[in-house]
Amino acid sequence: MLDCPAMNRLVAVCLLLLPAFPLAVRAESNQTAAVNLTVSAAISLQDALEQIQAVFATHEPGVTLTFNFGGSGALQQQIEHGAPVDVFFSAGTKQMDALDQKGLLLPGTRRNLLANHLVLIVPRDRMDVRTFADLTKPSVQHIAMGEPESVPAGQYAAQTLTAFGLFDTLKPKLVYAKDVRQVLTYVETGDADAGFVYYTDARLSTKAKMIIAAPDSLHAPIVYPVAVLKSSPHPGQAKEFEEFLSSPEAREICENQKFPVLDH
Repeated sequence: MLDCPAMNRLVAVCLLLLPAFPLAVRAESNQTAAVNLTVSAAISLQDALEQIQAVFATHEPGVTLTFNFGGSGALQQQIEHGAPVDVFFSAGTKQMDALDQKGLLLPGTRRNLLANHLVLIVPRDRMDVRTFADLTKPSVQHIAMGEPESVPAGQYAAQTLTAFGLFDTLKPKLVYAKDVRQVLTYVETGDADAGFVYYTDARLSTKAKMIIAAPDSLHAPIVYPVAVLKSSPHPGQAKEFEEFLSSPEAREICENQKFPVLDH
C-alpha cells in the first residue's frame, strides 16, 4: 500500500490532469473534417457551375466541389463503372434514366432543373449557310455534332435532321465529337463548316455565329436533370449542394447564362 504522502502526491497529479482531459475532448470535437464533393456535369454547364461554386462556398465553407465536366454519356459510363461521384448533372434524361434503372441514384433526389435550345452554328465569316437545307450544298463538306448515342446534343441534332429528311443525305459529311464544346472548337477553327451546339455555348463564342435554332417540336425536350448518387460517401452534403442549385442565387446565375430555369 502507498503511504499517506505518496497517496497525496498521486491524488494531486490526478487533479492536475483532470481539467486537461475535457478540454482535449472539446478541442477534438470542434475540428470538423472538410468534405469534398465530386460533381460530374455536362460540359455545357461549366460556366454556370463555376460561378455557382463561388457562391456556394460562402454558404458552406466546409464543403469543396470538384467538377468533372464532359459529355453526359461518357459521364454516365464512368459512374456505371464505379467512378466515385457524389452528384450527376446531365444534359439529357436518357443518361439519368439509365442510372435510375440500375438503382444508382439516391431515391428522392432526382429533379429537372434547366432547359436549353439546339442551334446551328457556322464560322463567323461564312455567308453561304442560312438554313438547314443549305447544309446539302457542295461547299459544306464537314458538319460537326455530338455522337448521338452518348452526347445529348448529338441525339437532338440527329432527331432534327431526321425530321427535316436530311440525316441520311448528310451522313457522309457528319463529324462526330465527344461533347458540344468540341463541336464548337471544330467550327471556330474551321475544321467544320457547320455544327450543332446549345444556344448557351454558341452565345459565348467570338469566332462562330448562330444561324438558326432547331424547332423544339422536332427533337426530344432538352432537359437537364440532377441527382445524388446512392454511392456518395457524403449524401447529406451532396443533397445540400443539389438543393442549392434551386436557390435564388443559383437560378440567377443560370438565367444570366441564358439557361431556361424549369419550375419544379
